[in-house]
Amino acid sequence: MEQLLEQSSFDKLKEGTMVPGTITEIRANEVIVDIGGKAEGSIPANEFFDLGELQVGSAIEVLLEKLEDKEGNPVLSYEKAQQKKNWENILTRCNEGSIVSGRVKGKVKGGLLVSIGVDSFLPASHIDIQPPKNLDQYLGQTYDFKVLKINHERKNIVLSRRELIEEQRQQKRRDLLEKLQPGQVRKGVVKNITDFGAFIDLDGMDGLLHITDMSWGRIGHPSEMLKQGEEIEVMVIDINREKERVSLGLKQTKNNPWDNIDHKFPVGAKVRGKVVNLVPYGAFIELEPGVEGLVHITEMSWTKRITKPSELLKVGQELDAVVLGIQKEEQKISLGLRQLEPNPWDMVRHNYPVGARVRGKVRNMTTYGAFIELEEGIDGMVHVSDMSWTRKVNHPSEVLKKGDEVDAIVLDVDPNQQRISLGMKQLMTDPWTDIDAHFRIGDVVTGTVSKIANFGAFVELKDGIDGMVHISQIKEERVEKVKDELKPGQQVTARVVKIDREGRRIGLSIKAANYSAEQLAQETASYEQFTKQSSGTDLTNLGDIFDEAAKKE
Repeated sequence: MEQLLEQSSFDKLKEGTMVPGTITEIRANEVIVDIGGKAEGSIPANEFFDLGELQVGSAIEVLLEKLEDKEGNPVLSYEKAQQKKNWENILTRCNEGSIVSGRVKGKVKGGLLVSIGVDSFLPASHIDIQPPKNLDQYLGQTYDFKVLKINHERKNIVLSRRELIEEQRQQKRRDLLEKLQPGQVRKGVVKNITDFGAFIDLDGMDGLLHITDMSWGRIGHPSEMLKQGEEIEVMVIDINREKERVSLGLKQTKNNPWDNIDHKFPVGAKVRGKVVNLVPYGAFIELEPGVEGLVHITEMSWTKRITKPSELLKVGQELDAVVLGIQKEEQKISLGLRQLEPNPWDMVRHNYPVGARVRGKVRNMTTYGAFIELEEGIDGMVHVSDMSWTRKVNHPSEVLKKGDEVDAIVLDVDPNQQRISLGMKQLMTDPWTDIDAHFRIGDVVTGTVSKIANFGAFVELKDGIDGMVHISQIKEERVEKVKDELKPGQQVTARVVKIDREGRRIGLSIKAANYSAEQLAQETASYEQFTKQSSGTDLTNLGDIFDEAAKKE
């Protein structure tokens, strides 16, 4: 090298050639080199791998890019000299598809610049499995790369780190598939979270952890239990080696809390839990992680009429409950809240004995009767058949309206079915038990028209007893329409022409009010015959007449 330095002179120096030089000074950002020219040249410090390895006086070979810059100093490059020297060496040991080691030097358009002895290009799409958003993290790092392409004319090499990683993962995947067995517990990293589960990186391949295998309890979304990048232990549940798929379980790494459930929460035991979900038919109570019980809406209160659970409970609320039943195989526990308090229906027989007179308010009505509130949560029901001795009630609204205060007699009590049967008519004496004291055939009576039908009119007589005037008995002349002759509320005088004690029937005749005894007997006979022919049944049956009148009006 000393001889080369002695022989070299400024006149012999040529641009683009390799020249020997001596390090004369090492600075923080540059290295000063003497090549025997008019002036010394400087080389940027980043062209050297480690400035600490350089020494003043050491000889190095550099590339002379320019004899002089604007300031008269030579433009030198240690890195390009190394690349020029190394290019041939690189080609002898580096072919397309081979593996090389290199250091990331910097960022360039579309990727990174990597030094493998010569500068090579690493496209951004080939940096990793997923193209990174931040390239700065790779600067200064040393990796192995796969050579994708070599351009001899341009002295250009294209590298790929991604393909190398994929090949390594594929090999790892094959090796892992051979080793995996159902029941094994493995460590993995949460790679991706979806609505239906999470993909776990088992260091070689991904396995699916379905949401149903994450917890013995209830979870709404996998993100409630897992975070991306988190390391967890999972159990191998199933392996499909042909399709290279692995099913994983997280809850299987822990004991199933339902295995010993009947000992932990025996029927009849008082338990404490937290409301985790409200549904139209009840509330789910978490007793411990993985164990929930259902309080059905019917088991929430003895007396309150709850239409939806949110009226009584809210999510997150802690409460006590009683275990009513366990279905271990179906993993279901039935709970009750009302069982924490005495059942008021246990005292119903004592408080409302059969035959007792009670008073209450009409709370609700149905087609078959009216519900009377005797106390909060305790109702009795008056059936339509127990509302009147003297008339057939088709709907309770004919007699009652919501909010009415009602007196009644207790007819029957069934605590098991939570039913109390009440009667209103039982407060009064049945007038039909002594009907002869009220009416006899031939009596002239006065009453009020209460209802008009196409076949006749109903007349309310004394003691609430109804009589019926057939259309043929209104007047001597033929009547086409009853409503043309009679109106509701109209006072009429009529004669009793029929009394049927068993059928509770009274037949009336307005036109016969002034008949003689002989005329009355004759009219009674013709009345019976006429009504049977005109209707096909005995229309003096008040119950049937009411039914028919209600249908036709």
